[in-house]
Amino acid sequence: MRIVNLENAMLYPELFKQLESVRWNMDTDIPWDRFDASQLSDEQAQTIKMNAITEWAALPATEMFLRDNRDDSDFCAFMSVWFFEEQKHSLVLMEYLRRFRPDLVPTEAELQAVRFEFDPAPVLETLMLHFCGEIRLNHWYRRASEWHTEPVIKNIYTKLSQDEARHGGAYLRYMKRAISKFGVEAKSAFAKVGVLMASARRTAQALHPTNLHVNKALFPLDTIQSRLPNPEWLEHWLDKQINFDAVWETKVVERILHNLSLLMERSFTTVQELNKFRKELARDLGANLDSASPRAV
Repeated sequence: MRIVNLENAMLYPELFKQLESVRWNMDTDIPWDRFDASQLSDEQAQTIKMNAITEWAALPATEMFLRDNRDDSDFCAFMSVWFFEEQKHSLVLMEYLRRFRPDLVPTEAELQAVRFEFDPAPVLETLMLHFCGEIRLNHWYRRASEWHTEPVIKNIYTKLSQDEARHGGAYLRYMKRAISKFGVEAKSAFAKVGVLMASARRTAQALHPTNLHVNKALFPLDTIQSRLPNPEWLEHWLDKQINFDAVWETKVVERILHNLSLLMERSFTTVQELNKFRKELARDLGANLDSASPRAV
């Protein structure tokens, strides 16, 4: 009998099977025949268009991941699944518009506008950033499903939110693998970004990968949101439409802290506790670097 070292086993094959087993079919699993035109306002339809274009930004994000993780075939292979499902999110929202509001279907030029090159970024920090982004998007889409009144789009946003939760779980697996490989360095990177992403209540703008600057040469048009037909839509959607208030923001923070607690095997109930841990790791990392430096004799 062949013995497999599970610690060194690739994650992609298992993640592929897991995500394949729950994958929904756009033709048969969406209740298109339940559409109720009286329950879809122009305001609601406009937000669907903005979400469709935003989801298209998985394309440049995937290009970034493949470029910056060339030495990690396992993670790059998983990107094939993540990219497929994220582009499917954009596609199903566009299909909804094509059927029921064809005047709002994004043009190819509008989609192409959000495809631009991201500057290289630290791999571990980027992984954590997108993990937090999936958690946040899961909660945004849950609220979107509650805010919408039209039955078909409510169903679609529920499916999207469930996909984002599963993507977050997959990223968490790769974060756990990173800790086993890189130890304190990985923990420090994850804690640093975790503090940032769990402090969104203190920032003027929503903290999500699509709202962050990613190309210095293109500044200030180097966020996904800045390249949308309505660059101001996201904050309005969150604050005035789906009402993503302090209660929901707290749910996001709690999920980030809960998952980091499991990952680090240490309990974090507040951002302050996580920040304290981050400082401890920074000291440990600095001490390790000092001890590894050659000494004068």
